[in-house]
Amino acid sequence: MARTETPRRIRGTQDIFGDDQRRFGHVLATFERVRALYCFQRIDIPVFESTAVFARSLGETTDVVSKEMYSFEDRGGDSLTLRPEFTAGIARAYLTEGWQQFAPLKLTTSGPVFRYERPQKGRFRQFHQIDAEVIGAPEPAADVELLVLADQLLRELGISDGVTLQLNTLGDAETRDAWRAALVAHFEAHRGELSEDSLTRLEKNPMRILDSKDLRDRPIADSAPDIDAYLTLEARAFFDSVTAGLDAAGVAWERNARLVRGLDYYRHTAFEFVTDRLGAQGTVLAGGRYDGLIGSLGGPETAGVGWAAGVERLAMLLEEPQLAGIDAVVVPMGADAEARATGIVADLRRAGVAVEMAYKGKMKARMAKADALGARFAIILGDDELAKGAAAVKALDTGTQTEVAFADLAAALR
Repeated sequence: MARTETPRRIRGTQDIFGDDQRRFGHVLATFERVRALYCFQRIDIPVFESTAVFARSLGETTDVVSKEMYSFEDRGGDSLTLRPEFTAGIARAYLTEGWQQFAPLKLTTSGPVFRYERPQKGRFRQFHQIDAEVIGAPEPAADVELLVLADQLLRELGISDGVTLQLNTLGDAETRDAWRAALVAHFEAHRGELSEDSLTRLEKNPMRILDSKDLRDRPIADSAPDIDAYLTLEARAFFDSVTAGLDAAGVAWERNARLVRGLDYYRHTAFEFVTDRLGAQGTVLAGGRYDGLIGSLGGPETAGVGWAAGVERLAMLLEEPQLAGIDAVVVPMGADAEARATGIVADLRRAGVAVEMAYKGKMKARMAKADALGARFAIILGDDELAKGAAAVKALDTGTQTEVAFADLAAALR
């Protein structure tokens, strides 16, 4: 009978284990701890949505919608899409679940997202994001709080050195319209020198030409007019409030007048935390204000601002993760001791003590396992210990050994 070939892992996916999992878990645990300090509520939303949720929110002409989404028809003939990001699904939930009554809402979530793109270092087709949003708060204070949250997260992860917050304003609707017209006029004057991609963007999304990586576009993009000349008084005051808030909170920032978001529903603040430690893929956390998004999904005009970060990219920046130490390893010698040890291990775990059992090998091998696991103590059980009703507890750092009654083990280990 022919041997069946084992199915392979799908390209662009990953199996996360060992040190990688410890890094990954550390990012998520730190995010959960920090978001609680800022009183953000945790939510979870579906992994797939109606395709229309993303087509309408991200724009039919964006690369994500036109090239990168995993879309499929279900058995009922409906077009569904695996989420390529979180914000659109959160906005949909805000409308369909009646969450308007709770506004302003401060929300966080995390989990897998899916994009069909070329896998590379730190970028996968199924990857993971953490996400923070404030919905229903038009005040610049919401932008400031999200940015301070992001800054504290990076600090507590120990990766803030070498990471820079780049900040820009996209103004209000009046500002954007005036600036867009000036950009179109500028790029039309250089139409013959633009790359093919930028010619396409000129028709559909001219602001995206500003962050083109094509060397043919850079001189034209660099000489394009800045938004500052078109800012309304209200838009300038909003940006000044955001920067003043960051200064007051002690968050360093740099102005990047070429930082843009192409879709029309983006307003005011746009930002990225960037690093040179990941090569060309230097953005570790990014976001902005999207006051027009919920309106584009058919809801009432509602303010919103948020950011997302890739868990894998953040994990790549962490120092070498430490193994989580355990309290004790139980070392039973003999069948009777093993039977008794099962009950002792269960009791210790119920009492909140992290315990492992060393089942195999001679005493030396079992003690070596206790050392390798980073345990603080070894709990040794043999016939003598069973007769006394007390275990030999050895401190693995000093080698000192004491006798502890079975009933007192949990208190002694704590």
